[in-house]
Amino acid sequence: MTAVIPVQDNIHRGRKYDQVLEGARQVFMSDGFEGASVDDIARAGGVSKATLYKYFPDKRVLFMEVANTECLRQSRHAIDSIDMQAPPREVLCAVGTHFLGFITSHFGQQIFRICVAESDRFPEIGQNFYNSGPAVMRGEMVAYFTAACARGELKIDDFELAADQFGELCKADIWMRRLFGITQSTTAADIDRIVGSAVETFLARYAA
Repeated sequence: MTAVIPVQDNIHRGRKYDQVLEGARQVFMSDGFEGASVDDIARAGGVSKATLYKYFPDKRVLFMEVANTECLRQSRHAIDSIDMQAPPREVLCAVGTHFLGFITSHFGQQIFRICVAESDRFPEIGQNFYNSGPAVMRGEMVAYFTAACARGELKIDDFELAADQFGELCKADIWMRRLFGITQSTTAADIDRIVGSAVETFLARYAA
């Protein structure tokens, strides 16, 4: 198998790296990938275009660095803000709400679309995206399921499969409609309805 070099390994990091990244994040969040111009990103980051190109010679690489950083930040925020010792229903509702809120957000949709669009030419994009976000949450859910089973709260034989199943349950109904532009936004009520049903379905299968 051919080794894949992560996008981040090719990035020059210096004292203005974080400045450039934050400027890019603001512009991408506001205008999306196609709408973001190098001039706007440099202006938002408070740097010259020459400085920006020193760090990121390719807008695609810059976008993916922003995406990877944001996905990791979202994952860590969810992990740090949820009490993993709480009862399963409470933990699953919190995880599902955070997960669905992010993947149906404008920025979450932008990340997913460009990963799919560019993954044939640049397979490292998809791998970096997966490793920085979904894989982090999957690993944390596996660890939670392991501990919850040890406490007698859940009964699961395949922790990885259970983690994937819960994620898919949380995507039901709204994910595809959002992806294909059938709906333009997701309300808190939508998320509560879908996550609530996902949790009940999951517990019907795995509650001890």
